[in-house]
Amino acid sequence: MIYTVTLNPSIDFIVEVEDFQLDTLNRMKREAKFPGGKGINVSRVLSRLGSENIALGFVGGFTGSFIETFLKKENVKMDFTTVDEDTRINIKLKTGKETEINGLGPNITEENYRELINKIERLENTDTLVLAGSVPPSVPSDFYQSITKICSKRGVKVVVDTSGPSLLEAVKHRPFLIKPNHHELGELFSVKIKTIKDAAFYAKKLVEAGAQNVIVSMAGDGAVLQTEDKAYTASIPQGKVVNSVGSGDSLVAGFTGVYTKTNDLLQGFKYGIAAGSATAFSTDLCQKEDIEALLPKVQIQQFEEDIK
Repeated sequence: MIYTVTLNPSIDFIVEVEDFQLDTLNRMKREAKFPGGKGINVSRVLSRLGSENIALGFVGGFTGSFIETFLKKENVKMDFTTVDEDTRINIKLKTGKETEINGLGPNITEENYRELINKIERLENTDTLVLAGSVPPSVPSDFYQSITKICSKRGVKVVVDTSGPSLLEAVKHRPFLIKPNHHELGELFSVKIKTIKDAAFYAKKLVEAGAQNVIVSMAGDGAVLQTEDKAYTASIPQGKVVNSVGSGDSLVAGFTGVYTKTNDLLQGFKYGIAAGSATAFSTDLCQKEDIEALLPKVQIQQFEEDIK
């Protein structure tokens, strides 16, 4: 079974205003509400691919109920931990440019936290756990590190999609996959990642630090998969980018769903790239038919240059 964890989910309230003005009344041209959070995005895409999964995390209040109702309609299984305060609302204000206002999120009590940990500790060596997104202030900052350590010892495959110190600490405990984008990878090493060769070089450093596999997404410039002994590159299908939100989560879902079924890293990599691209070309998260239409356009090849 695949499990996803979203520690601080949200309702993403998307508001489009044609001519936004300060200090006066503005009327919406268009609005939409979606469940937000990287792990939840992964669960939604997995469900669309027919990959059974269970979403874990914290939800509360009327906003948490909205998320549960929405996911139920999309056939996503859930085992959320209920908290006393409301799940946050994030505002995405589109005015030609996009302005984001993110909510703080509810307080997570020690009892809430222990309930989630107990669920994770029951996972078995046939399971895969996707840890995605940021860690809220009321959750221990070493959450990803400690969970990766617990699960790796039990033989659970752990996929980590976060950034900064949380990612570096998790790497020490042999996660099955990590997926930084090129900006996040550069921040880890205080460099700018400008080329595929740069991405492969620093991805290899993360493998040497403990990660079993690393995928580095580089927007329109392609992507790199670094395994324990080889590097591969993927071309990105051409298309009009209309939505960058959730593209990386879709890549994680595509890779995880296909790898779980095939045990083939390259098939998972190819499907993940197609899934990420399909979301980028859509107004919402990708659909299975959109992914499969892009698959023939994704070319995978071994990276032959010396990256030592």
